[in-house]
Parts: sequence; C-alpha cells; structure tokens
Amino acid sequence: MNGYLFETHRERDRRPLRFVTFGLVTVLVFGTLLTRLGYLQITNGQTYQAKAQQQITAEEYLRAPRGLIYDRNGNLLVSNVATFAIKVNRSALPFSRRADVAQRLGNLLGMDPSEILATLDAAPGSRFDPVRIAQDIPEDTARLVSESGDTLPGVAVEVETRREYPDGALLSHILGYTGPVDAATLERLAGKGYLPDDVIGKAGIESTFETELRGTYGVELVERDATGRDIQVLRTTQETVPGASLTLTVDRTIQREATQALKWGMKAAGLKRGVFIAMNPQTGEVLALVSLPSYDNNLFAKGISNKQFQALLNNPDKPLTNHAVQAHYPPGSTFKLVTGTGGIQDRKITPDTLVETKPFLQLGPTRFWDWNHKGFGACDINCGFGHSSDTFFFTVAGMLGADRLAYWARMYGFGVPTGIDLPGEAAGIIPDDAWKMNAFGQPMFEGETYQAGIGQGYDVVTPIQLINAYCALANGGKLYRPQLVREVVAADGTVVKGFTPDLIRKMPVSQATLRAMRLAARSTVTLRHTYNLVDMPVKVAGKSGTAEFGTRDAKGRLPFHSWFVGFVPKDPYTADFTKPDSQLVFLAFAYDSRTKGNAGTEIAKAFLQLHFHIKKDYLNRDLLQRGNFYQSN
Repeated sequence: MNGYLFETHRERDRRPLRFVTFGLVTVLVFGTLLTRLGYLQITNGQTYQAKAQQQITAEEYLRAPRGLIYDRNGNLLVSNVATFAIKVNRSALPFSRRADVAQRLGNLLGMDPSEILATLDAAPGSRFDPVRIAQDIPEDTARLVSESGDTLPGVAVEVETRREYPDGALLSHILGYTGPVDAATLERLAGKGYLPDDVIGKAGIESTFETELRGTYGVELVERDATGRDIQVLRTTQETVPGASLTLTVDRTIQREATQALKWGMKAAGLKRGVFIAMNPQTGEVLALVSLPSYDNNLFAKGISNKQFQALLNNPDKPLTNHAVQAHYPPGSTFKLVTGTGGIQDRKITPDTLVETKPFLQLGPTRFWDWNHKGFGACDINCGFGHSSDTFFFTVAGMLGADRLAYWARMYGFGVPTGIDLPGEAAGIIPDDAWKMNAFGQPMFEGETYQAGIGQGYDVVTPIQLINAYCALANGGKLYRPQLVREVVAADGTVVKGFTPDLIRKMPVSQATLRAMRLAARSTVTLRHTYNLVDMPVKVAGKSGTAEFGTRDAKGRLPFHSWFVGFVPKDPYTADFTKPDSQLVFLAFAYDSRTKGNAGTEIAKAFLQLHFHIKKDYLNRDLLQRGNFYQSN
C-alpha cells in the first residue's frame, strides 16, 4: 500500500517537468520555422513572388489560319472549315477511369475504345498536353460530350479548323493532306513552335510548302485558376500571322480531262495502275498530274481510322504512292530518244545514215531480236525511230558505248530527281561502267549496252523524268525543273514568290540534232506505228514504248508496261515540227498492260479528244484486249 502511494506521488512530481520540456521543444520548432520564413521573405521574397505569379499565368499559342490553295485559274482547291474536335487531357483523366472513359467515348463517337487508348498512349508531348481523339464531330455529338464532364473526366470539346478538299481524289497526289504531328517530327520541329496536338502537311504540296502554309502562331498571356482553367487574357505577346496561299500551275479542267482519259483506258484494258501528265515545255509548268489508283484526302483531313488507313496501306496497287513521281519503271522504246540524240550529236550517225535493221543482232550465242523478228531493212533515223526498230538502236547504242549512252541520258535529266516540288521523288537508274562495277563488280557487257539503248535491262525512270526529257526535245534543248506552284501570296496580298522558269541546264546539243529527233518523232505518227493517231485533226509527234519486266508466263512471255509521250506544235492544227515552239507535252503510262496494242497511245488519244473537243471518235477499243500479244513497241 505504501509502495503504491510512493509511485503515485513520484508520477505527479514528473508532470510539471514534462510540460516544461514540451513547451521548450514547441518554442524551438516554431521559432526555427518563423526564423526561416523571415529569412526567405527578406532575402528571396521577390523571387518566390514571381514564381507564384508564374503558377497562375501561362502562355497559350493562337493557331494561325492555314493558307488556301488555288489552281492556275483561281479555282479554290483547298479551304479551311470550322469543325468540332474531341481532345483529352491525360493529367485530368485518372488511370483507373481510362478504360471506362474510352468505352463511353467509343460509343459516342463510333470508335473502337482500343484505338482511343492507343492514341492516348502514342501521343507526343507531356501528360498536360491535350490529345486529339477525333475531329469533324457532329454538333449534337459535341454537345453530348461537353455535357458529360462527370462521366468523361479530362475530355473536352474544341472548335478548330480542318482542311477541306472539294475535288477529293482528283488532285490528292498533288495536294497531299495534313495529319497529326508525330513524336519524331515534333522533336525535330521543337524550335519552330509546333504543338503536340498540331496538324502538319504529310504529303504532296501540303508537305512541301508546310512552312509557307502554316503561318506564324500568336501567343497570349493568360491567367489560370488552381485547376488550370483560363480566367482571363492578360495580353497578347505575339500577333498571329495567317499562312500564305498558293496558286498552282495545275489547270483543274486539264486535270479532269487527264483523269477521265486515264480512267477510261484503265477500265477498257482492265488495268490496275496508270499515270497521265501534261506539261508546258516552255516553262516547266505541270498542267496536270494523275496517278491511279488514288485516294480521297478528305479521309485524312477528317481523321482517318486505323482500319481505313490499313486498307490503303495494304492495297497491292498502292493508292498512297504517287506513281508519276515516287516510282520508277523501264522506259522501253521511249528511251530511244536518248540513243538517237547521242548517236547524231556524237557523229556516230547522221540523220541520213542508213543502218541495216536485221531480224536480230548476235553476240556469241545470244540473239538480240527486233520486236517484229523481221527488221525493217535499211533505215535512217526517221525510219528507225518511226518504226521503233530495236536492231537500229542496238547498233547505235553499240557505237556509243555504255558511258556515252549514260551521259546523254543524264543530259536529258535521267538518273537524278527532277526537283519537282513534291516529296519522295525517285531518282531512277541509268547504268554505266562505274554503276555496274559498284553494283556487280564488273563493267557493262556489250549486250547490256544494247538493252540500255532501247530502255530495257537496268534502265528505270520515273514518268515525270520521261515527260521532262521530251519537254527538252520539244522546246529546243532546255531542261527545266517541273513546277507545281506558280505563286506564293502572303495574307496581306503581297506576292512572296512569283513563278519563273527554273532552268536546270541548256543541253549541249545542236538545234539541228534536236530538229532531226523531233521530225523522227513525227515519223512515229505518220508511219502509223501509232495506228490512226495521224488521222486526228491535231498534229502530234512522239514515241510509244513497251517495256518488259517481271517473270515469264507459261508461254515464255514477259509482262510489259505501255507508254506514249507526245507533243503538239504551238498551232496544234499545223504539222510544223521544225520549230521548238510546242506549248503542250503529254505522257500516258499503263502499268502491266499486256494489251494487243499500245494502251498508252489509246489513253493519249482519249485525252486529245477531250482537250481539243474533237467530236469524232478515233479510239481503237479492240487494241485494248488483254492477253500479252506484244505486237508493238
């Protein structure tokens, strides 16, 4: 009992000591904090005040209207339209709600929820940057989304503009399209003011002239509340400068004529791919450029689905490829222009030299056959070019040799990109001894030089290169860069860049040689190698071509492409081809045609009938029967 009282008394004696100790500790802690706060206030007060101010103000970019695009006659080809877009701020979307929100959004937008999640995961930028999920949303859907804040955290509706392509697939390979900027591109353009949810030119003119079309974004300083919402605009620190507009060299009417002619020929012959180009040889202006199959670039502008995009990518006929510029093919007999020019200019032959065109030339055990397996007897350049005699040009190519043949090919612009203002241009291949040594470790064989002389073997060219070479023939030896843009006009109407012909080179060839080759090209028509083309009221010179490729069929025959490249005089109803005054050169290419006649020639005739409003029908539809008859070059 006494022990218990003793312990109780001792416990009471300790209580004052504990209170005193606790009080001293409390005073020391708060004193230290107050001292530190006072120090910070006195020494760094202004710095922290500035940081606090920065936390409630932020810079916001003001997107510049993208420039418009017109054809050469002022017809609007690309415009901007207002649209609703759905964006997600990932920082405001709890991770546990992602699947639910994706499902709800998918139901509202008609999208696969997994595609929404994939878009969120692949988006560039930080978690605080908005991610565009869908665009071109109907107003009713946009209203439903905006009113569903509780069930769709982090989801917002924004009004923005998208590109509108009124003609759809008609000009898609020229105009291209815009699409969301990807992470790699955003990193590359980090110093140019691009935003993680920006759109950027992805193909065609939209890509090549991205800088001019984009304009300069403005900047505003805004005040935000604690949740990050804008309260007010404090000031504009940089004004918005709208993008410049473009006027193209393309004539929409000629583009439609070219497309109609090519579609007719492809349908009649059962073709899967084709190209048609028209140019002014005096300036290098591209008047029409058609690559089929095509695609509707509005699909990309409105936000193409992954399913739609994969369908385009997996299409074996490659609708996303501009076959006029981004793919190369053996030129076949159209390449005889190079061999003939080199032979005359290097004085291996004259325009009057007669070359015996036998059924075949023989090198060792190998026979190099003329296309008709008969030959044409003694031929000058008009006969050899007009009848497209292979043995004539085997002989001339042998006289030149591989290196000189390649030299003249390069003078005509083959083997390097033309520089046309479109992305992804292919260079083609022009073989010579150095190329063959680099590729195969041995020089060109004589038989390979024969093949190169008629546009076979290793030779491959793009359609834009081929038409540009014939433009140089038609204009007297000036090789111009093909151009698609005539004018760049700033938003205030100032012409930033006007059109001037861009001369690559004046070819080192005499006017006499070029005149001889133009007359030889006219012989192709007058000798009826191109069927009844000579009977049309417009006067045409040019060259057809068949170019073998691939693997042989059961009968030992190779598939082949068909070409026709032609030009008309300044007055298309007179047959004077002595003057280099042509205003129109055109090219038709039929991929894997295997037709009884030359499909390219029939497509070219269809274009001429449309372009010159010829009422009489000169088309030979029976020549478009398929079956690999291989009856003409």
